[in-house]
Amino acid sequence: MSKLLLLILAVLAVWWLAKGFRRKDAARDAPEAAAEKMVTCGHCGLYLPQSEAIGEGDRFFCCAEHRRLAG
Repeated sequence: MSKLLLLILAVLAVWWLAKGFRRKDAARDAPEAAAEKMVTCGHCGLYLPQSEAIGEGDRFFCCAEHRRLAG
């Protein structure tokens, strides 16, 4: 009976180690997210992603109010 228990523990240990190695490989092979360009608000100087900024010409603003005030 103790040999059967030892065999079950050995199989579980191998399964657990294999699962951990697969997880590390998957994390290492995952593509990195593309970095987004950061811009500065033309009024207050806040840095924010360009996709969230309000553009006017070659300047960017963090909100419509700052765009209006800088105009």
